[in-house]
Amino acid sequence: MRQSFTFMFIIQVANSNHLNFAEIICQEIENSAKVRGTGIAKRSPDYIQQKMLEGKAVIALTEDNQWAGFCYIETWQNEEYVANSGLIVNPAYRQHGLARRIKFQIFELSRSKYPHAKIFGLTTGLAVMKINSELGYEPVTYSELTHDEKFWNGCKSCVNYEILKSKDFKNCLCTAMLYDAQEKLKQQENAKREDYISL
Repeated sequence: MRQSFTFMFIIQVANSNHLNFAEIICQEIENSAKVRGTGIAKRSPDYIQQKMLEGKAVIALTEDNQWAGFCYIETWQNEEYVANSGLIVNPAYRQHGLARRIKFQIFELSRSKYPHAKIFGLTTGLAVMKINSELGYEPVTYSELTHDEKFWNGCKSCVNYEILKSKDFKNCLCTAMLYDAQEKLKQQENAKREDYISL
């Protein structure tokens, strides 16, 4: 019989107090990619620490200060596009809804820092797709994502990079999803007009 444990998590914007977790976060991102047989772009501990110092990352800790989860923000094309990358949960704390909570918090942080940006993601994970849909992301073609070469260079460490390259960066095994803040605003305004007209 499987035992059920309840964990309390503290989810916050990462800062200089969390720099010592960078190495274990990088290791777990790499381990998770290997287990799934897909790639998350590899990142160095220095890179993760930089995101923490810039206030562009969210970290989850247990009550006794154990690392539980992480995600960070990247920007592209003069901050026109934003990606929430490297979402990872410590295997010891999976199946507790933590990924969803981290994703919601990094999404809100992204929107507050870059209110006019398009927020996008590439994923092979069904759970992440479901969370993205809850947040208002929609599936799109790769042509609607950033054209910044640096972003696509980050895919080089993925096991599927040759597939992406052979398809001229137009599609791959990942599903592209996009939250367009300006488009959502237009939809809301149109809905208000329709409601007003129907009165």
